[in-house]
Amino acid sequence: MSEKVLYVDDDANILAAYRRILRKQFDVEVAEGGFEGLETVTRRGPFAVVISDMRMPGMDGIRFLAKIKSIAPDTVRMMLTGNADLQTAIDAVNEGYIFRFLTKPCPKETLVKAVEAGLQQHRLIIAERQLLEETLNGSVKVMADVLSLVSPIAFGRAVRVRRYVRHIAEKLSLPNIWEIEIAAMLSQVGCVSLPAEVLEKVYAGQKLAPDEKKMFESHPDVGGRLIVNIPRLEDAAHMIARQQEPFSWDQFRDPVHNRDSVALGGQILKVTLDFDLLVSRGLSGESALTELKKRPETYDPQIVEAIVGLEISPAENRRHAVNVSELAPKMILDQDVFSRKGGLLVTKGQEVTLTVREYLRRWSNGVGVEEPIRVLIPVYSMETETVAAGAE
Repeated sequence: MSEKVLYVDDDANILAAYRRILRKQFDVEVAEGGFEGLETVTRRGPFAVVISDMRMPGMDGIRFLAKIKSIAPDTVRMMLTGNADLQTAIDAVNEGYIFRFLTKPCPKETLVKAVEAGLQQHRLIIAERQLLEETLNGSVKVMADVLSLVSPIAFGRAVRVRRYVRHIAEKLSLPNIWEIEIAAMLSQVGCVSLPAEVLEKVYAGQKLAPDEKKMFESHPDVGGRLIVNIPRLEDAAHMIARQQEPFSWDQFRDPVHNRDSVALGGQILKVTLDFDLLVSRGLSGESALTELKKRPETYDPQIVEAIVGLEISPAENRRHAVNVSELAPKMILDQDVFSRKGGLLVTKGQEVTLTVREYLRRWSNGVGVEEPIRVLIPVYSMETETVAAGAE
C-alpha cells in the first residue's frame, strides 16, 4: 500500500499549486477546507502525512489536525500558515500534536524535505506500534499457555469467559473491546497460586473452608499484579484486580459509554465469570441469566441484559467423536478431557483454539490422551474444519 499525503486548504488555487509541486514525488490528494479534509481521511484513508493550512473558515487548522489526531493517530500532521506568530505555533503543537510547522510562502525544496521527513516519521510510528503489538500478543500468549499447563480448569474458564465478554462488548458497542477481551483471557492467571482442589470445589459449588475462601478471593489481586507491568496492559490488569467487586448504583446513573473503563471492565468480568460458574454447575444459559437478574444490587442490569442472545455453544451443531489429531478451531468440547493417567487436561464446554489443540497434541505425544473425544461441530463449518484438521 502506498504512503499517501493529504494537503488541506480553503483556497482552490493554492491546492492546485501544491498538488503540482508534490505529485511527481508523492501520492498526494487535496481537500478544500477542514470538513472536506475529515471526510477524505475517513473515506480514503489512511494517510501517512496530512498538511493543513492554519486559517480556514468553519474549522481552522488547529481544530482540524486535533480531530485528525483523534481519528487517525498514526498520521503525521504538519501545519502551513502565513501567520507565523508564536502563540499560533504553540497552540498548533500543543493541541494538534504537530510534527512540523511551516510558513508561507514555503519553497518547494523545504516542503518536499518536510514531507519526506513526515513519511519517515510515519514509518517509525508504524514499526514501533507493530513491535509493541507483537510483544503484547506474545506476552498474552505466554501467560495463557502457562495457565493452560498449570490449571486447565482455570484456562478453560478464561476461554469461555472471553467469548462471553466479546458478545457483551459488541452488543454495548464498547470502544476498547480488545482490552476487555485480554482482561478476560488473563482473568484467571492468579489461579496459578491456588491448589487444584480449591478450584474444583469452587466450580462444583461446594462450600470452601475459611482459608480456602481467602485464597480464592485473593486470586484477582495476584493476577492483576502479575499483569500490570506488561506495557499497555495496565488498565486490563486493574480490570482483573476488580473482577469480584460488586456493582455500584452510583455507576449506573451514567450511560455505559461515560463510565470509567476500568470499573466497567471489572463489572463485565464479574457478570460473565459468575454467569459461567452457574452454567458450569448445570444451569442452562437462560436459567443462569434469570439468577443474575434476581440480584440487581450485585450486577449491573445493563451488562446482564447484554447477555441476552449469547449462545453457550453454537445453536446448530452436530456431536462427533474425534481423536486429538482431528481437533480443529471452532469445535466445542462436549466432555472433560483426561490424560491416560487420569489427570484433567481441559474442561467441557471449552472452544478449541490453536493453543488448546497444541496443548492436547503435546499430551497425546507424551503421556497420552483418552480418546476419542466428544465435540460439538457447528454445521456451517463442520466440513471446512474437518478438512483443515486432516490436512495438518
